[in-house]
Amino acid sequence: MFIGEYQHTIDNKGRLIMPSKFREGLGPNFIMTKGLDNCLFVYPMEEWQILESKLRSLPLTNRDARAFVRFFFAGATECILDKQGRVLIPSNLREHARLDKEAIIIGVAARIEIWSKEEWILYNEDDSLSYDSIAEKMADLGI
Repeated sequence: MFIGEYQHTIDNKGRLIMPSKFREGLGPNFIMTKGLDNCLFVYPMEEWQILESKLRSLPLTNRDARAFVRFFFAGATECILDKQGRVLIPSNLREHARLDKEAIIIGVAARIEIWSKEEWILYNEDDSLSYDSIAEKMADLGI
């Protein structure tokens, strides 16, 4: 399980140091793809396979389902960490997440999210994210 928030910089080659607490959970190979809310999603292979199975079961006849599957698979890339614990973020993914120099890496249970520092600040300042009202909606879902 991935938890916590970390700040790291991205070097000129597009490499980001993955927090040491996340490295073991990622394993030797993992998947990085476009995420929602202008961030990147990072999945250990086991979690990616679960998501992949769910996405493959979506009906091809549903336009939204096709678009969602395309979004995740077209942006997906298999990654490895180098000996220094860095991952190379492809330019198309850096562009999607508006990553430049400073990144915020957060653990979200079964996945990791990578945010540009600016996007993370904007997301957390969003007035529509009333955590009290979100909590009420989660209660309706049984949480």
